[in-house]
Amino acid sequence: MTDAATPRPRGSATPDAGIPPERDPFALVTPRYGDGSLADVLPSALAVLGVPGATDRLGLSGRLAGVRRIAVLLVDGLGWHQIPTAAPYAPTLAGLAATAGRPLTSGFPSTTPTSLVTLGTGAAPGAHGVLGFTVRVPGTERVLTHIEWAADPDPMRWQPVPTQLERARAAGVAVTVVSRPEFGGSGLTVAANRGGDYRGAAGVDALATTMLAALTAGTGPTLVSGYHPDLDRHGHLTGVDSAPWRVAAAEVDALLARLVDGLPPDGALLVTADHGQLDVPAAHRFDLDTDPRLRAGIEVVAGEPRVRYLHVTPGAVDDVVAAWSAVLGDAARVRTREEAVASGWFGPVPEEHLARIGDVVVTCNGTYAVLATRSENPFASRLVAYDGSDTAAEMTIPLLVVRG
Repeated sequence: MTDAATPRPRGSATPDAGIPPERDPFALVTPRYGDGSLADVLPSALAVLGVPGATDRLGLSGRLAGVRRIAVLLVDGLGWHQIPTAAPYAPTLAGLAATAGRPLTSGFPSTTPTSLVTLGTGAAPGAHGVLGFTVRVPGTERVLTHIEWAADPDPMRWQPVPTQLERARAAGVAVTVVSRPEFGGSGLTVAANRGGDYRGAAGVDALATTMLAALTAGTGPTLVSGYHPDLDRHGHLTGVDSAPWRVAAAEVDALLARLVDGLPPDGALLVTADHGQLDVPAAHRFDLDTDPRLRAGIEVVAGEPRVRYLHVTPGAVDDVVAAWSAVLGDAARVRTREEAVASGWFGPVPEEHLARIGDVVVTCNGTYAVLATRSENPFASRLVAYDGSDTAAEMTIPLLVVRG
């Protein structure tokens, strides 16, 4: 949404932070699967490490010639458009973005579960099947929340694509995953990171120490994957550029400084993200639970506030598309599943994954969102910043490349 009534999100890229100016943060971005997306990071890292058959989709091999150890850090919520806002509190981050950074795209939806599995598998969301923050389990009325997923459905069946970590380990690479202790063994962790030795690390210091210890252990090729969630958490809770968000940005900077300083001579650090964020003002929030026009014909609602999956009663697709288009107007694009898949947002989608996408897909523009204040956890409606849609502010993520 680029009309005059739509505020520009805090964190839009500007020349003042030493980062080249980017396109309008509300411009729509198509995922660049295969030549500049989050899905291309680990295949390129594996190619640098000499894993047979791995493709260097991002052209890292020349820059990282001789590197035998690679650490990949995903900073949740660190969109490319948020880096200038973080720069006053994160000078290391700003410097790396200006001198060693380039933008990539996330996959779609630009949401954490989808992106974590996209990174881990090197595959587009359509292929791996983790197609949103929440999705309907086909053939049931159940809505699966991927960040609360334990063992049902079976992660090995729900997400059938082998991970890049499994591929690396099979080629003799030492593989370690470092993340919060409580995430170990979860359905999402198994779907995204199976194949790596899991090590729990709570907090910035523990994350840096554990990642560097794994990176420097042994003498053979090594891959370490790390995850840091706090910037995203504070963006959701209090907004981009809020005081807690600024503290979290400074902690990210300390983490990066530790990792860069600790790189061995034959090591490299790749820093990326799962998505960016934008604040959604109260006036731009629709509530599907209080508007009967938005409830008519709906059986199950999934997705998240910026991308809604609507599973409708038989024969109601056209009516639902018409009603939602009339109510939301320019705030969103309302498409059938077939139209959404044909757009290429998800990459190719096999038949067994199609029913995880709604019969109707609602993708919000600008700073709009569609809440479900009664039928979903009320906490989700109280957030300040959101992600998930296909604006540049959400879809454009960094890749920072540092050699030891």
